[in-house]
Amino acid sequence: MELLIVEDDPVVGRALRQGFSEAGFECQWARDGERGLELAKSQQFDAIILDLLLPRRGGLEVLTEIRAAGIQTPVLLLTALGTVEERVAGLSAGADDYLVKPFAFAELMARVKALCRRSATRPSPILEAGDLCLNLASRRVTRGGVEITISPTEFSLLEFLMRHAGQVVTRKMLCEHIWYADWEGMTNVVEVHINRLRSKLDRGHDSSAIQTIRGRGYVIRAT
Repeated sequence: MELLIVEDDPVVGRALRQGFSEAGFECQWARDGERGLELAKSQQFDAIILDLLLPRRGGLEVLTEIRAAGIQTPVLLLTALGTVEERVAGLSAGADDYLVKPFAFAELMARVKALCRRSATRPSPILEAGDLCLNLASRRVTRGGVEITISPTEFSLLEFLMRHAGQVVTRKMLCEHIWYADWEGMTNVVEVHINRLRSKLDRGHDSSAIQTIRGRGYVIRAT
């Protein structure tokens, strides 16, 4: 497992890196918020240990930007700021846990391991089918690495199709899931939205992302 430690205090930073390394973790240590944010956005970690009082960019700002970017890596705030208001602010900004300095390393280790266990069982916010990628957290859609702008209804349609990749999805299923309506009389509505979505997904591509199965419905190939 790999951890990102964002801590400006050299004594604490070295102690954390050494302790977790001895426990079998791979560790990267950022000494300011700017570098911490850069690493969090560019690499995958099993958990992030984040101080709040950091140079260049505060920990709360780093946390907010991490979550705004759709990154769901578990974050434990490790800080001297321990009032109820400060704890609430940190957890509300997207932290998964909060530990106040001074702390016992054994407790920190137990909390980080618990976060990693929960993260391992958490459903992925990324749906993929072939060259299509849908990020549920940031609501970004890409095909072949190129971002595609679609409407909220089209996003819901695509999500449902991708959750059933490789399976035929009927118009009735789409009507009941997206519009909570009886599909009788709504066939044209479904077709209009599917055609609009298909035209956006297929722009610049030779093959169609959404296949029509005549008389049955639609399918997105899993591969």
